[in-house]
Amino acid sequence: MPTDEQVQSRARALSSPLRLRILRLCLHEARTNKEIADILELNPATSLHHVRTLVSNGFLSAEDPRRGNRGAKEVPYRSTRQSWGTRIPDAAPMLVDTFLQEINGLDPQEIQVLRVGLKLSEATQKEMMARLREVIEDYALRDPEPDGVPTSLFMAHHLDITGN
Repeated sequence: MPTDEQVQSRARALSSPLRLRILRLCLHEARTNKEIADILELNPATSLHHVRTLVSNGFLSAEDPRRGNRGAKEVPYRSTRQSWGTRIPDAAPMLVDTFLQEINGLDPQEIQVLRVGLKLSEATQKEMMARLREVIEDYALRDPEPDGVPTSLFMAHHLDITGN
């Protein structure tokens, strides 16, 4: 069982939209720090700082080194999928920010949206969220399909401030 310090360190490691985007990039394909930096338009040193934080907290793992275009040794990293079960305190604003960064530049037709207003008791809300989480977790924990296309799902459940 992790110590309080380890739990806090893991939560801090996941409290960055950039780190969550790195995990998503490395979910289905191992990527080197240079590849990550190029895709996210980062300085490689900045990317490496975030990669090392994710590795030290068990969210990324290094695969066998390979030779790059110029013969230099490159280490590819892959997500360990450990972030799925890690709780992040007060995560909602950071997750919304991550979502907005990830959809930036997509055509509206590339984003499927579902929005609905509900009026449910607290017990029914908890039931609904548990059922949705169970369905999503079933798909999230499956092995990637060889002919599959990488996609992302963002879901938010919130109080309706209009009170209706």
